[in-house]
Amino acid sequence: MLTAAFTILTFAVLMGSALAVLHMREGAVAPRWPLGALHGLIAIAGLASVLLALRGPPRGLDQGTGSFGTIAATLLTLAALAGIGLVAARLRRRPLPGILIGVHATLAVSGFVILAAYMFAG
Repeated sequence: MLTAAFTILTFAVLMGSALAVLHMREGAVAPRWPLGALHGLIAIAGLASVLLALRGPPRGLDQGTGSFGTIAATLLTLAALAGIGLVAARLRRRPLPGILIGVHATLAVSGFVILAAYMFAG
């Protein structure tokens, strides 16, 4: 289950990277909302998969990575909350705040990297 969660989140990270590039291009309009919605749905599915995988037996205790799964899930949940803030700004037809995009990306990538360490080292 953890491998499936990592695979799903890999797609979400790649799509989020593409959305960030589209958003940051100079003179470009914001990416269409269906791309962001698909990114969010894939990421939520990945987060749900991580939470389901954490219900299984503990892993990585002998390598010292036993808490990495919980840390990754917490960071990914915070990234999801920041993503909800981006959706709220989009629904109010306001420009997306760059700082919120940065916070969202930082939390998501941090959670993804810690999940990778948990999966590969544990």
